[in-house]
Amino acid sequence: MTFREILDIFENNDKFVILTHKSPDGDTLGSGFALCAFLRDMGKKANVLNSDSFPERYDFIYDGYYPQEFEPQYVIAVDIADTQLIGSNLSQFAEEGAIDLCIDHHISNKYFAKQSYVDPNASAAALIMYQIFKYSGREISRQIARCLYTGIATDTGCFKYENTIPEAHIACAELMAYGIDFAFINRKMFDVKSRGRMKVEQSVIGNMEYYFNGKCSVIVLTKKLMEESGADAAEFEGLASIPLTVEGVKIGITVKQRHENVYKISVRTNEDIDASAFCKAFGGGGHIRAAGCEIHGGLDEVKRLILEQVERVID
Repeated sequence: MTFREILDIFENNDKFVILTHKSPDGDTLGSGFALCAFLRDMGKKANVLNSDSFPERYDFIYDGYYPQEFEPQYVIAVDIADTQLIGSNLSQFAEEGAIDLCIDHHISNKYFAKQSYVDPNASAAALIMYQIFKYSGREISRQIARCLYTGIATDTGCFKYENTIPEAHIACAELMAYGIDFAFINRKMFDVKSRGRMKVEQSVIGNMEYYFNGKCSVIVLTKKLMEESGADAAEFEGLASIPLTVEGVKIGITVKQRHENVYKISVRTNEDIDASAFCKAFGGGGHIRAAGCEIHGGLDEVKRLILEQVERVID
């Protein structure tokens, strides 16, 4: 698809539902709410949906947002590579043909929508959104700029991840010119942590496991640990980067318990290992250096399966 074709869709429809992925992060929320505001500024009706509740951590993204009442006419998924990421509370949208358009940047995108715009080279879905908005020639609001900056900044790890491309820096420089509170956003996203989050970090770092002569590190987040911390679910975002910070580690794995015998696996790698290919073996995917999947089974069984896959790729 072209940007012109996407803008034609915006212009030729009036009532939009925007889907964001479960366990939402800054990119899916920033992209979703920026698109919602953009469409409303065009005089359209639009709502953002998420299978989980919108995390308090991102409350500044929702500033001024309110749900509108209407019968959906067109469904857009943002930053969603697979219908499995939509979540159980929005399972009706996972059915074939339920989603009209997907805008995404994951190389593992399954092309489940009727139409798709996927750019695996883009640092974030929010970067694609900004490029579409800029191409339109329409003025964007400060709130839209704030949402887009958050999406790009969070998905690039404040511009330190390997997926950071020159266009990401250029886009954020241009978004800063709208007078957004970028210092507040970066501090809130990357520096400030609750006591509960600190408690969890202390536990997982203290109990980090090492395998294959220190080339692989694993941390485990159980439901009990997370519940006892008292931290909001969104605060556990970013923990997946901890295992790879250890010197000599080539692949860092975070095993996060979602339900009994259901674990979310987050994989971070250095230049030697393709994280997306690693997770594809378990039905997941993502980016070359950051990817995820879900594995069912007891904790010992899940770790065994993961380490068997690590052994296949570590060298």
